[in-house]
Order: sequence, then C-alpha cells, then structure tokens
Amino acid sequence: MRILLVEDDPLLGDGIKTALTREAYTVDWFTEGHHAIEAAQNEAFSAMILDLGLPDMDGMAVLKHLRQASGLPILILTARDAVEERIRGLDAGADDYVLKPFNLQELLARLRVITRRAEGRASRTLTLGALSIDEASHSVSWQGQAIALGRREYALLLELARHPDKVLSRPRLESLLYGWGEEVASNAVEVHVHHLRKKFGKSLIMTVRGIGYRLDRRAV
Repeated sequence: MRILLVEDDPLLGDGIKTALTREAYTVDWFTEGHHAIEAAQNEAFSAMILDLGLPDMDGMAVLKHLRQASGLPILILTARDAVEERIRGLDAGADDYVLKPFNLQELLARLRVITRRAEGRASRTLTLGALSIDEASHSVSWQGQAIALGRREYALLLELARHPDKVLSRPRLESLLYGWGEEVASNAVEVHVHHLRKKFGKSLIMTVRGIGYRLDRRAV
C-alpha cells in the first residue's frame, strides 16, 4: 500500500518512512501541508499519516481541506495531547489519533485498522480461496503452504488481492510499488508479476493487454 506521510521533523519523518518501507509500504514523505494536499489530489494513496504542527499551515487545515472531497483514511500523529484537540481532530474527519511519543508497533497496527475499515474488512487476514494474506505478519500462504515473497512482490500481490477481478493499470501499480523520486524500469511491474506467477501459477494473475493486470478470483 502507498502511504502519504506528512511530518516536518526530519529525524522522525525519516524514521517513520524507514519503518513503513520495511513493512512493505511505499511512502511519499512531505514536510509541508500544501505539498501534501497537492499530492493527495493528484495521486492514489491507501492512507495518510498527518502531523498537525506543520511549518506552512496547520495540519487541521490540511485535514479539513481533504475531507471536503476525499475519503482517504487519515491518521493524525501529533504532540497535542489535550482531549479537546483530539475531539476536534476526530470531529473534523480524522480516522484515528496517535500521540507523540508513540510506539511504532501501535502506529502500524492503527494504520492497518483504518485501511481495513476503508475497505469494509474487520479481519487482519485477507482470504481468497486458497490464498491467505496476513497483513500484520506479512505472511502469505497458498494452498496451505507458506510462500516467501520480496517486499514489492508482497505489496503487488496484496493490492491485486484487495481488488479481485478488477483490472489495475500498470501506472497505478508502479505508483504503488515506487514512490516519487524512485527510478522505475519500464518493465518493473512485469518482472514482479513474472515472479509471482512462478510461485502461484500462471492463472492467478491475468494480463489485460494494453491496460494492466487483475487477480482472477476463479483461480483461487
């Protein structure tokens, strides 16, 4: 999944981005609110982690602006610990609220919850027939056997499994797997699909020529 991170503290932002990347997320990190608004309006993200104390505008203004036209799951991350501040953020449309300092595992768990909630799912395990994906442990099983996947293979499979039978375009999948500023080979998605087909069989992921790929629910 692709996460929009808005945090002006360089050390904290770098630490969160590194941790999320290790968990197979693709992260676009911005330090200013207007850049985050522009990114959210022009790119597809699975969720946003939003700091309120930004240098150019208050994070609450970013939240209210995005809530006018977007259902993007938003997790507020801030040092503002007053109960009134938390209530104001939640009433303005935030999906969850994490106070600094925070436990990284709790942040990851809350991030998984708000993205599942946006999809209408309650369980951390996504199951489609013989395919099972545990989003908390990043473990994948196929026909009862554990399957080892690389970070981007896992991210690609999860995105396809979240939208079974729906064709996902190559540009969308590229943006999921590679953040802004990362160099992307012209055949990057094809290479990852090829690796997944070697592990799950050729019929699981179908190519829709000229458009993209879809996970065939009948194959699971």
